[in-house]
Amino acid sequence: MRRVYDAPEPEADGVRVLVDRLWPRGLSKEAAAVDEWPRAVTPSAELRKWFHGGGSAGEFRERYLAELAGPGAEAELGRLRELVAAGPVTLLTAVKDPASSHAAVLAELLGG
Repeated sequence: MRRVYDAPEPEADGVRVLVDRLWPRGLSKEAAAVDEWPRAVTPSAELRKWFHGGGSAGEFRERYLAELAGPGAEAELGRLRELVAAGPVTLLTAVKDPASSHAAVLAELLGG
């Protein structure tokens, strides 16, 4: 996991996957160097708004895992698992602390 605003490290990053629903502000597609953007595995707009409105981290995790278990995320989760099995994958997010974000939940689910 890394912040999407950090400079790419082509040899270490492997496949760069943006896991935010919205494109990061002020960042060009060239600078981001994103290879994949699977929106179906990102937290829904409703969940994001709920969390930023004062929702707890524990309940956010539960709700996000429930979203990831839904039919919409199944194909994209499968694709991400294939990428992880094939080599390095870096999950990218714009949040300031990726280790305590949805990206960490997704990384854990993917076995990382």
